Amino acid sequence: MNSITKRWLRSSLLITFLLVAATVGIYIYNLYVSCYSGVQQAIYSRISSMGGQLQITTGQGPEETAQKRARLLRRMVEQFDEKDKFEFMLLDASGQIIATSSGAVVRYDQPPEDFVQALESPNGGGENVYTSSTGERVMAVSVLVPYAAEEIAVMRMVTSLTLVDEMIVQRVFVALGIGIAVLVFSSWSGVFFIRSIVRPLDQVEQTATAIARGDLTARLPEGSDDEIGRLCNTINQMAGELSKTERLQNEFISSVSHELRTPLTSIRGWVETIAQIRDPEDENYRKGLSIIGQETERLYGMVEELLSFSRLQSGVKLECRPLDLVAELTDAAIFMGARIRSEGLHLVYEEPELPLPIWADPGRLRQVFINVMDNAVKYSKPGGSITLDLLQDGENVYVLIQDEGRGIAPDDLENVKLKFFKGKGAVRGSGIGLAVVDEIMTALDGSVDIASQLGQGTTVTLRLPIYRGSGEPPAPRPEADDP
Repeated sequence: MNSITKRWLRSSLLITFLLVAATVGIYIYNLYVSCYSGVQQAIYSRISSMGGQLQITTGQGPEETAQKRARLLRRMVEQFDEKDKFEFMLLDASGQIIATSSGAVVRYDQPPEDFVQALESPNGGGENVYTSSTGERVMAVSVLVPYAAEEIAVMRMVTSLTLVDEMIVQRVFVALGIGIAVLVFSSWSGVFFIRSIVRPLDQVEQTATAIARGDLTARLPEGSDDEIGRLCNTINQMAGELSKTERLQNEFISSVSHELRTPLTSIRGWVETIAQIRDPEDENYRKGLSIIGQETERLYGMVEELLSFSRLQSGVKLECRPLDLVAELTDAAIFMGARIRSEGLHLVYEEPELPLPIWADPGRLRQVFINVMDNAVKYSKPGGSITLDLLQDGENVYVLIQDEGRGIAPDDLENVKLKFFKGKGAVRGSGIGLAVVDEIMTALDGSVDIASQLGQGTTVTLRLPIYRGSGEPPAPRPEADDP
């Protein structure tokens, strides 16, 4: 959980801090430039106004009006009415003060910087911001006198920046306060959001740990309709499926143990019986050997089924080639014919004349047919019929295996293809036969559909795509006896 918070601090909060800092910095810079530019423009405006008044009063004549301009400029200095805001000065060509509105005339050790800029500038103006001898920040602007006025060369105006700096400082504090407020709000909202994620994830971690330790009853509270809520619901669903699978596995182990114990008990009993019989012609001797053979074959079949299922769990390995579905189904029917008749049942099957080409593994396909027909035999009563039929629709072929047995309960019908599942009224067997069939048919790009009604029987429909390869379709097999 700490790593999520750290990542958020390094990414989101850091980016927010940089954005706020950049915004505040740009605002402060623009504020400084704007305020100082405003003061500068105000000084230039006043000096320009005096220059215009000088031109209107004296005209543009040369030397005869130089004295008149000088007197007018001195009068402007004496009568300057904004002494509380600005100090108006007249400077000679060397940068020394001739007259000032404050009446205090000082001598500079060197010409002011703004005076030098005015002399060198093409527009005849210069400005400078500096700290005075009293420690006060001031702005000075110098402008060349446009026309000759005896020894007066420059009009200079100086103003204090104390009030401007105080206003800038106040606005800077306001901007910093807003920036801090934004950061605090971002941090608070971020922490709130992180906690809304971290706390459910903590519950998910605890529940997942409990499930990993074997507590399949652990569940998460139903979440909101978002990603975390859907994750909680998925974990609950996973726990339910694991619980169901564990229950089915336990039932499977119990069922297989029972199925294996029954023939083993019979074999053990008959072995002990035969050991006491010396005469091979004894009826019990022959009967015992027959039963031992049957039960051994039964055990072998169960073990083969379990091994086949185990191999399927590691991935179905197929060796497919073009096949004639009619021939494969007929072979399976012949193989199961004797078993069906021995159980007192009838096999109904009319072999189609034309082949039906498919692409499949013959061994796996035969396993599918035998498993389904074996189930039909186990759940049918003597005297009933098992019907095999073949249909096609141009794209797929369908094998229908129908019995007249006890049927499957509606509650069990949707689960019969699950591994380890054994429904109500199940007879001997491991409960994985249809799971094997479903795995094989899926690997063959086919499907298994089961329809059933209690007391009326079950129909299993096996679908496979028709093979349309570039080669010749499988040749029809020789006619065989009706099974």
